[in-house]
Amino acid sequence: QVQLVESGGGLVQPGGSLRLSCAASGTIFSANVMGWYRQAPGKQRELVATITNGGSTNYADSVKGRFTISRTNAKNTVYLQMGSLKPEDTAVYYCTARIVAKDYWGQGTQVTVSS
Repeated sequence: QVQLVESGGGLVQPGGSLRLSCAASGTIFSANVMGWYRQAPGKQRELVATITNGGSTNYADSVKGRFTISRTNAKNTVYLQMGSLKPEDTAVYYCTARIVAKDYWGQGTQVTVSS
C-alpha cells in the first residue's frame, strides 16, 4: 500500500531554517499533486503549499516568500524548504499526495520554532 514518510522536523530558533522531506512508496504511479499541510495546537489543519507533477505551485499567504516547495517526480518525493521561521510556524506538518485520484497522508513531523 502507499505510504508517505516525512523527515526533517525539529526545534529551530526564530529566523532559522528547516527542510522537510516526504517520500511516497508502494506505488508505480507518479503523484499528481503533492503538498504540505500543518496543524497547530487547538487549530484546524491548514494548507501550507502544494506542487503538481508539472511544477505548478500554490502557497498559503502566511508562508509566501519564506517557504519553497519542490519535488522529484521520479522518486515521488516532495520537499519544503522553510526559512525566516516564526513561532507561529510551530505545528505538526503533514505531507500529502494525490495518486490515481486518491489522497494519502503522512503521519506528520513536529516543527517547533522557539528561542
